[in-house]
This record gives sequence, C-alpha cells and structure tokens, in this order.
Amino acid sequence: MTRAEQAAALLRQFETGNVMVAECPSRMVLQHVTSRWGGLVMIALQTGTHRFSTLRRRVGGVSERMLAQTLQLLEADGLVRRVAFDVVPPHVEYSLTPLGEDVASHVVQLAGLIEKNLPTIMAHRLTKAA
Repeated sequence: MTRAEQAAALLRQFETGNVMVAECPSRMVLQHVTSRWGGLVMIALQTGTHRFSTLRRRVGGVSERMLAQTLQLLEADGLVRRVAFDVVPPHVEYSLTPLGEDVASHVVQLAGLIEKNLPTIMAHRLTKAA
C-alpha cells in the first residue's frame, strides 16, 4: 500500500467518530472543549476576537500557563484561530474558526442549561450532603 493510500485509509477510519470507543480521537477533542478551561475559553471567544490579556480577565481564575495551554489545544483542534502581528510589543489575537463557532454555540447552550437549573442542582447537592 502506498503512503497516499495509507493516509486515505486512515482518513476514512476517522470520517465518523465514535466517542464511546477508547481509541476514537473525538474523545481528545471532547476533552479539550469540556475541560475546566476549554469550555470557558470557547464561551469567551464566542463574543468575538480577543487578545490574550483580555481572555485572561474574562475567564476568571485561569493562570497564564493554563490559558496558553488551552488555547494551543483548541488551535490544534481547529477550533481557535491565532493571529500574531509583527509589532513591538507582541500583539496576538484569538478568535473562533467557523467550526469553533459551531462548537461554542453548543457549549453556550450547555452552560445556559446548567445555569438555568442551578438552584435545583444546588438543592440536590445540599440534600445529598446532609
């Protein structure tokens, strides 16, 4: 099998994911999007293009290191676009790709559902803790 045929076979294997299969790469992407900081970064970027410092302020509690790692992972997944301008001091902007916009809309819906039901969730936690 030629190298091109091997690459084509590998791509066909991943045409449709199955998140319930241990080896499925969709699990990795799901982990990036639903990680502690990934979802919050996606929500913040849904409002538009932001610089690193602005994102850090918007996503309360995230360290510089964790924000940088999260942005790198989401960029590698094709969800975030990073544009670096050749100026001094350095100027870098982050925004969602079209795919990232689609994913972020679902993350926002999930966060909204959780926030809408937060009183019920918290009441349940209190009864379980008692």
